Amino acid sequence: MNCDFEAIFNKNFPFWDNLDKAEQEFICKNSTSVTFTKGTNAHDSSECSGFFFVNSGCLRVYIMSEDGKDITLYRLHSGDMCMLSASCVLQSLTFDVFIDAEETTECVVISGPAFASVSERNSDIKIFALELAVSRFSDVMWVMQQILFMSVDRRLAIFLIDESTRTSSDIIELTHEQIARYMGSAREVVSRMLKYFSNEGLVEVSRKGVKITDKPRLRDLTL
Repeated sequence: MNCDFEAIFNKNFPFWDNLDKAEQEFICKNSTSVTFTKGTNAHDSSECSGFFFVNSGCLRVYIMSEDGKDITLYRLHSGDMCMLSASCVLQSLTFDVFIDAEETTECVVISGPAFASVSERNSDIKIFALELAVSRFSDVMWVMQQILFMSVDRRLAIFLIDESTRTSSDIIELTHEQIARYMGSAREVVSRMLKYFSNEGLVEVSRKGVKITDKPRLRDLTL
């Protein structure tokens, strides 16, 4: 089988070896490599964009209110997959999301109808899709829990610690506006809280971003 994406699918899809050659070829033929430049929209709620696999870069998945306010649900980095943009894969899924490229991002996109067609005939794929959807909904519920029930200082501390862990760096190279967008808060609120953290010696704030200077104390705020 001549498939440009076979190595990616074989590595990341636990069901791949259980598919017959015809099913593997069908998925490959209905897959495309797509590059989204920084700042462009990769998906809106009016369409079924399909199954996203991120090769490199970063996509932001968010919801938007009628007045234009958005809340970041999660971000997709290299190796991550997304099902919430493919309601045609799971027909009972009615979760409208938007996806933007935070940086130039290379993806493999599997046609939603094609993926759904194969999953209807293969329980391994359907189980995988459901588990992935449940995992993403868990991320969504965690965000909602923070917004509804946690104080801003705790939410900001959690975000900074998580971002530091993800990047393996104590320097968070994000603007106040970006941090606020990821947290589902206002830039002014984030700026005030960062100033408080700075006065307390927890962080240093500069044009380059936020540097964590006292991680143990900052981590205490997350508890």
